[in-house]
Amino acid sequence: MNGLQRQTMYKAVQLGLLAALMGLLAACSVLQLSAQPARPVPGGDVQRGAVAIRAYGCGSCHNIPGVAGADSMAGPPLDDWADRQYISGKLPNQPELLIQWVRFPQAIEPGGAMPNLDVTEQDARDISAYLFTLTGD
Repeated sequence: MNGLQRQTMYKAVQLGLLAALMGLLAACSVLQLSAQPARPVPGGDVQRGAVAIRAYGCGSCHNIPGVAGADSMAGPPLDDWADRQYISGKLPNQPELLIQWVRFPQAIEPGGAMPNLDVTEQDARDISAYLFTLTGD
């Protein structure tokens, strides 16, 4: 193989790798979270919600996109949360009801798998705001 052939092959490999990287980046962008909740959560903050999700250990049971380490399958995955119709198959998926569910799951579904974690109202608002950014769009 002469020098010109080697340069041509090297350029072809570079272009192939660049195309593969661009395809990967395009695929990852589909998985990014929307900046604003699909449904407004009064008083909720998405960034604080992500922090609260980690602090309360929600990822110990749930797979939650965008939260590092939240990849458990003990409980239901929370992907596409904003697209769901019901909370725990019982309550309409509305921000104020989700806040109550996050705070008092055992009062809503006694004996259910979701434990009471003594989540404050503000943290529940923030967690809800985060969850409502999770859409399939």
